[in-house]
Amino acid sequence: MTIYIISGLIIIALVYTLATYNTLVRRRNAVMEAFSTMDVYLKKRWDLIPNLVEVVKGYAAHERAALENVVTLRNAAYDNMSANEKIDANDRLSAGLPGLIALAESYPDLKASENFSDLSARLTSVENDIANARKYYNAVVKSLNTAVEVFPGSIVAKLFNFKRERFFMIREEDREAVKVDLR
Repeated sequence: MTIYIISGLIIIALVYTLATYNTLVRRRNAVMEAFSTMDVYLKKRWDLIPNLVEVVKGYAAHERAALENVVTLRNAAYDNMSANEKIDANDRLSAGLPGLIALAESYPDLKASENFSDLSARLTSVENDIANARKYYNAVVKSLNTAVEVFPGSIVAKLFNFKRERFFMIREEDREAVKVDLR
């Protein structure tokens, strides 16, 4: 009789381990798919920025410092970056874009430029897509991280080397509201 109880407990433990492992794999794959989707939008923005910078350069050649910061960030080899490096680079790039747009706002001729208007509209659209992709990515990362940390699933996660993933978060210095001065 004891052998049946022990066998039953072993079978239950194996079934639980397999079910938890499969759940963790599905959640990890969801994170990879979400990052891949977001990565497409980040790459679109990455490729759009040099065109925007070139248009702004034509109108604001003497504003080199603001432009060079964005260009320097953009010149890294995006395709060779890891997921974490892409997140870091895009965080820094996101911080530099408002300066580029603010610079453009101070040149009425530039604002009226059809090229600038088109590029700016495309950038706005891509930024909206990135925001939505970030929301989805962070939701699936939360799901995976919870599954990796919650007991007893954490035992299975540790056993099969599942790790927490990094959220895509706003940098602390970007949390302040943009100040508008209409004097």
